[in-house]
Amino acid sequence: MEVTGKIIVALPEVGGTSQKGNPWKKREYVLETQETYPRKVFFNFFGDRVDQYPLQVGQMVKVSFDIDSREYNGRWFVEIRAWKAEDASAAPAPGAPAAYGAPASYGPAPQMPQGYAAPAAAPAPPVPDLTPSATDDLPF
Repeated sequence: MEVTGKIIVALPEVGGTSQKGNPWKKREYVLETQETYPRKVFFNFFGDRVDQYPLQVGQMVKVSFDIDSREYNGRWFVEIRAWKAEDASAAPAPGAPAAYGAPASYGPAPQMPQGYAAPAAAPAPPVPDLTPSATDDLPF
């Protein structure tokens, strides 16, 4: 899965040692999407990816992630674990495909192929008769 937005919070790196004696570290971030109704997404990088993707507050990024759920003492916890981050502030390269659902270019519509009839003009809708009648008993 992917999400694109601006980093608004970069929490400090945390780490420790597992029960098996292996060192671990993680860094957590909050990203805000750039949509009509912005959403905040809390995610983290774990292990070596902490150093591989150092993100800064205010940076526009596209984050690829997996969602992980686990149960502990009868309660469920959900974590968004990022595995890649790319700079999203750069413009796409020339010749790159357009974003999903967006047309490659805007301009006049193409001409109708030969052999097809041009669409006829739609008839005007009928005008309703708004004069009151003798059987109209509504008070308004």
